Amino acid sequence: MHNNYFFLRQLTPALEQKLLHFVVATCFSQEKDELVIGFTNGTEDFYIKAQLSSQFSAISFPASFNRARVNSVDLFTQIIGLKVLAVVQQENERSFYLQLENNLALLFKLFGNRANIILFSGDEVVTIFQHKFTKDLELRLSQMGRNLVITKEIFLENPHRLASIYPTLGDVPLLYLNEQNYSSAAPEQQWQLFRETIALLENPAFYISKINGRTRLVLLPVGEIRQIFTEPIAALQEFVRVYLSETHFEQNYAALLQNLTKKLNGSQKYLEEVEYKMLELEYDSTLSQTADLIMANLTNIRPQATEVEVFDFYNNTQKKIKLPQKESPQKYAERLYKKNKNRQIELRYLSDRTEAKKAEITKLQQLLQILTGIQTNRELKVFMKENDFMLAGPKEEIQSLFRTFETGGFKILVGKSAKNNDLLTQKHSYKEDLWLHAKDVAGSHVVIKYQAGKPFPEPVIEKAAQLAAWYSKRKNDSLCPVLYTPKKFVRKPKGAEPGAVIVEREKVILVKPGNPFEQY
Repeated sequence: MHNNYFFLRQLTPALEQKLLHFVVATCFSQEKDELVIGFTNGTEDFYIKAQLSSQFSAISFPASFNRARVNSVDLFTQIIGLKVLAVVQQENERSFYLQLENNLALLFKLFGNRANIILFSGDEVVTIFQHKFTKDLELRLSQMGRNLVITKEIFLENPHRLASIYPTLGDVPLLYLNEQNYSSAAPEQQWQLFRETIALLENPAFYISKINGRTRLVLLPVGEIRQIFTEPIAALQEFVRVYLSETHFEQNYAALLQNLTKKLNGSQKYLEEVEYKMLELEYDSTLSQTADLIMANLTNIRPQATEVEVFDFYNNTQKKIKLPQKESPQKYAERLYKKNKNRQIELRYLSDRTEAKKAEITKLQQLLQILTGIQTNRELKVFMKENDFMLAGPKEEIQSLFRTFETGGFKILVGKSAKNNDLLTQKHSYKEDLWLHAKDVAGSHVVIKYQAGKPFPEPVIEKAAQLAAWYSKRKNDSLCPVLYTPKKFVRKPKGAEPGAVIVEREKVILVKPGNPFEQY
């Protein structure tokens, strides 16, 4: 009921008592859907913060407000320096306005997901805060109130249609009436219950209550009452604080639970794939065996032969081997030996990854177990800080100059094109930064920004390497070699094509291509 007419009619006299003869000192916005208005009487300041998003609209009264130096814009400049003459509640409506000097009025239209703040000169609109609500430009200040007279006769004709004959009432009074057995009462009793409820609404206490799992500011003793106030400004300020804190907790808890669960599922699936791949590599000895058979029969292979049939002494059968036309049998056998050796390197790498992934799965299971026991916003903040979780997850910032990621406290930048790669490497990287690129293919330059006194952790390097592989021509490979070296060992030759560089003293890491941050 924090935007309900019955609450606003209690709030507006309290605001008038507070703001009468105060002067508007500032009016600005630095967040989407948020407007801050500051008032002063020379010795005391007072702030109104209006939050008017489609999900939640409310006004609150911070004790102080530090305006940001950037991303802040002055609005409603016509009212700066003007005195507040009155605070006027519009009859039976979810709106009120500040009557200012020069016949100007600043209207707070608190219509749920269509909330807005509108400046009037006389009866006509001068400008509006939320420009998406174009119909607000047609409003007339004098026509916004409603005259609702509910006589006993009108009531008795429609005792079960209260919401339609008295739309100002809202859902909480209807809930309260139902708790008083309104629906089963006789018409005369219903009228009496209705009048008693209206009397409570006209002279209420202010309750912060839990109703159907939602925190509400109400004027009647319904739901699970958490706090009781006698003053509307204090009640509204505390309600907004509690509501936003709980909403923040619910959103971050749900996002973190989803992200950890997704990462756990991804890690378990990855482990299954790696273990299956290892089995394939362990039992697939065809490359080395084929090379052995070629080398054992070199003298029997005709020049330029494209196929040879030999005795397979491993399986005790005859075997046909296809040979490449542009490569000698010996060179082909050497290539098969090298390929087999690379498989062994891959097998050792996968073995290391298996152990690391098992440890990661255990850690994720532990984190999920801890998360299920967290019940407060403070506990969640501590949990996220201790485990290096960002509030919104370390996701890509599309609007930045480069693709930007963060993990383990280190920032990772990824180029978007050949020219953008040059910009990243030549203009936005320093010699201490770590530079990465997928080996022997076209792809994005990747830079891990250096932090004084901190070595680059292996998990950070691995995630950056996954990004380098993901943003390269090897994106769809099962594994990709990625070279990395300090930026000081990367140079661009004069006249080289965009993105082309020479790299020295590099090391190589083998990773699975992918964006690891999509799992958060």
